[in-house]
Amino acid sequence: MLSIEEKRVYGDRDEATEAYVSSPMGVVRVRIAGDNVGEFSLCARCDARDVAASDGRVAVATDEDALVLASEESDEPTFAETGFGPAVAVGYVDERLVAAGPDGRVARLEANGKWTVLEPKGGDERRTATIDEVRAIDGDLVGTDDGVYRVHGDELEHAGLSDVRDVGAAGVPLAATGDGLYKLGNGWMKIYERPFDAVAADSRSSPGSLSRAHAVSDRSVYEYVDEEWREDETRANADDRIVAIDYDGYLYAVTETGTVEIAGDGEWRGRSIGVRDVTGLAVLR
Repeated sequence: MLSIEEKRVYGDRDEATEAYVSSPMGVVRVRIAGDNVGEFSLCARCDARDVAASDGRVAVATDEDALVLASEESDEPTFAETGFGPAVAVGYVDERLVAAGPDGRVARLEANGKWTVLEPKGGDERRTATIDEVRAIDGDLVGTDDGVYRVHGDELEHAGLSDVRDVGAAGVPLAATGDGLYKLGNGWMKIYERPFDAVAADSRSSPGSLSRAHAVSDRSVYEYVDEEWREDETRANADDRIVAIDYDGYLYAVTETGTVEIAGDGEWRGRSIGVRDVTGLAVLR
């Protein structure tokens, strides 16, 4: 049986899409050609809790620090420390790295290499903002146990909801929560009433509209196509729970047990990459 360190090639490297998967074992770089998973390798050994990518940048939240991709010019990408400390979530806001710690602290990495703490503010004067747990960061949205926050300058402004498990910022803000899937319009509007764990919208969506989006509730996948939401019944591997989704032309997903799946042309294809208890997925665009 081949180990995770051994490369498996199924497509032209020059045309491959690169994705990064985070897990307690480390970070796996995966090359994908079309809707086929190509070579993959463990590129960083660490307890990786989240991963994010934006405009050629990659960041990883680990139990020791928030790391950034320093070089991918060779077959062995290298990551550099940022001095943030233990992190549970990472994301990019206006091309700047934002990280969250296990204590609810959220900070932005400045051009001078220093971190600016973003202070949470309540939605009104009567409300006290308290973040105990950050679950997800996407664009200017921060999903927490206390609801959705939006990054505004050096502050985090509470934008409503509670028990938020994932957020999607492209096009129309989306939130996966413990009691439903929501979109932001004239306030937060509920799309489905059941617990949701993951959500993402295609980054090519124009501001104020969605071109495509997906959300995960337990082992069911829901998609937004042709201006309506519906359950995607084409995924055959329904017993393997999806923990994260992303886009780059195709829809990419990764399951808790380490299978990278690609949805295209009315079917899903998947391949195990040899890690378990997966925590995140980010496609390098």
